[in-house]
Amino acid sequence: METITWHDFEKVELRVGTILEAVDFPEARKPAFKVRVDFGEFGIKWSSAQITRHYTKEQLTGRQIVGVINFPKKQIGKFMSEFLVTGFADENGDIVLAAVDKPMPNGSKLI
Repeated sequence: METITWHDFEKVELRVGTILEAVDFPEARKPAFKVRVDFGEFGIKWSSAQITRHYTKEQLTGRQIVGVINFPKKQIGKFMSEFLVTGFADENGDIVLAAVDKPMPNGSKLI
């Protein structure tokens, strides 16, 4: 594991957002959803997330997640991802979302 400085960590914009909608992403190589997330003052952004094993689209709507919002946009097929959804791989490699355990204002920064 590489050691980073506090300054390195401060550069990462880990922000809370609320999922407004999740839609199928049939063009993805691995099963995924496209998610539209409200990050408050940072706007509404889209991303793809390989989270279809543990979540349905209906379970995702209204859920707060943690995203990295200061990566460059990434082209995924015809889709442009605007942030990184964060999560942890379970024992099978399926993603479990990183989330907050109490409601937070959209755009709140992880500190």
